[in-house]
Amino acid sequence: MININVYNESAIKYIQVKLLAKAVKYVADKEIKRNGEITVVICTDGFIHEMNVKYLGHDYPTDVITFEIDDNPLEGEIYISGETAKMQSLDYNVSFRDEILRLAIHGALHLAGYTDDTDELRMKMSQIEDKYLKEIKAGA
Repeated sequence: MININVYNESAIKYIQVKLLAKAVKYVADKEIKRNGEITVVICTDGFIHEMNVKYLGHDYPTDVITFEIDDNPLEGEIYISGETAKMQSLDYNVSFRDEILRLAIHGALHLAGYTDDTDELRMKMSQIEDKYLKEIKAGA
């Protein structure tokens, strides 16, 4: 069983944390299949930028960063920039809810071992994200 905790540390107040937890748990139950805990933090661009510099050596904000702290039992952290998710929802012409769900699903897939290091892997991961987003929106 995987326990999911979601914290909104951003200034965006209308984030559906229960739905985010449900989405991450759904993907984790399908893909990870081991015990553990995943923490999802909705944060600011500034915070995720600092993490991107400190841990990944990238000097820019990003939409989502995932860390696997331990693997057995799983201990993982998913950081999502609420500000970037909001901008991307406008850029991609999707709802903010769908964009932040997609980023949470993306983070969970990374914890399941998926990577997006190449265009081909990125496309495959995007297709899996689409599948899970559709299932979650249908009430899975």
